[in-house]
Amino acid sequence: MKFVGAPSIARKVLILEWAAIVLIISILWIDEILDIPYVLLGGTETPINWRESLFESIIILCLGLFFIRLSQQLLARLDHLARLVPVCASCNKVCDEKEFWEIIEKSVEEYTKREFVYGMCPECVEKYYPEFYNEEALIKEKERVPSIGDEHKARNRKNL
Repeated sequence: MKFVGAPSIARKVLILEWAAIVLIISILWIDEILDIPYVLLGGTETPINWRESLFESIIILCLGLFFIRLSQQLLARLDHLARLVPVCASCNKVCDEKEFWEIIEKSVEEYTKREFVYGMCPECVEKYYPEFYNEEALIKEKERVPSIGDEHKARNRKNL
């Protein structure tokens, strides 16, 4: 379960969109000033029309802003969808990037570099084992049981 750097990709896409808008407006003004069809293609010479070029630049900028905002929303949605992890409703296996289904503990252990330790919360003990549920006994048990870090250290010492 590794997540691709979606924010950096989204940033690159938006930068490219801005660059395209600036390029289009620049070409529009270069054409207006240099009269490119006349110079390159031998067309009829046209006078400079600043108002028309300004109007076209504003229209292009407004459309560009609209499409950039739309792209931001779509990229945010894709980022959200990329962070979702498909989990089987029956066996709780998760699907990785290669579409292999594996147990959730293995995926989380690979991604977070942590190990799973199993136990029961007080609510489940009360629900499934009411004869063993005694709040005072559970509190004393919590005080007696070493922390997860201590258990892990003790296990590592045994392995050495």
